[in-house]
Amino acid sequence: MARVELRQLRYFVAVAEELNFGRAADRLHIAGPSLSQQIKALERDLGVQLFDRDRRSVSLTPAGAGLLPHTRALLERADDLKRRAGQLSGSQSVRLGYVNWLPSDLSSRTAMVARVHIDAWVAPSHTQASRVADGSLDLAVCWVSAGDLKRLGLHARLIGAERLYAVAKGGDSVHVPDVAARNTDVLVDDDVTSWTSWNVYAEELAAATGAGAVHISDGAITGPAFFDHVRRCRRPIVNSPKGQTTPLPPDLVRREIVAPKVYWTWSLVWREHEDRASVLATVDALCEGVGDLGIHAPDAWLPADDPHALAG
Repeated sequence: MARVELRQLRYFVAVAEELNFGRAADRLHIAGPSLSQQIKALERDLGVQLFDRDRRSVSLTPAGAGLLPHTRALLERADDLKRRAGQLSGSQSVRLGYVNWLPSDLSSRTAMVARVHIDAWVAPSHTQASRVADGSLDLAVCWVSAGDLKRLGLHARLIGAERLYAVAKGGDSVHVPDVAARNTDVLVDDDVTSWTSWNVYAEELAAATGAGAVHISDGAITGPAFFDHVRRCRRPIVNSPKGQTTPLPPDLVRREIVAPKVYWTWSLVWREHEDRASVLATVDALCEGVGDLGIHAPDAWLPADDPHALAG
């Protein structure tokens, strides 16, 4: 068995499918006598006769018929191994950019399909999407609208979603009532360089739900300045995705937003005409089995131009 070669197994399958040595030889682009010799060598190494043959016909023996499906499966696994090795052997890594969130299992999901390099430049969603479009990145995890995808020539798949909550004054974190979206405020910052995507989202949230849009100019969408705004405002303030995991000061509380539940989506984006196997395999590895993450529930809200709202 140590002498059996994948090449000989491919010859066996070709003859089994053609049941004619001449046609199989033509299909394999080898000489007929050479094919016959290789099949005899394979039979000798396996210790079984694979074909009954005479001058007029060729047929599989019971042993040949029994080994054929296993041989096909073995060749398929060999081809898959070759494809995966080819993806991993490329000299160029798949460059992935992000904003502030990545799947916790990114490394384990992509280990077998590509060498993923996480780009060190953490930038806003609109910037990362543009970098994919101009080729500076291969992939990015960011928030995009369907209009962004069409304008930039990108594809997107859902990779994550976060249910946003509001932050309000109050030190009692045990009994905190939910708050309707219409009874919250959402901050819109004048700094469009940093907050273009958030501003688009926030203004549509206000228009669609009746939440108040509060225009600011101090970059207080997140961080300590955001908490200062909460303290000054009478109504709970919608927290941005960049502040989802930031611990709250003891004088502030988290209030769940209802009627509707407000979601922010994370898309994995790539160029429309991308054809590199490693990039496309990374997309599949990261997005397979993600599901809808609650964004299509009857009481969930997404912007009308969110590509995943349209898909739902």
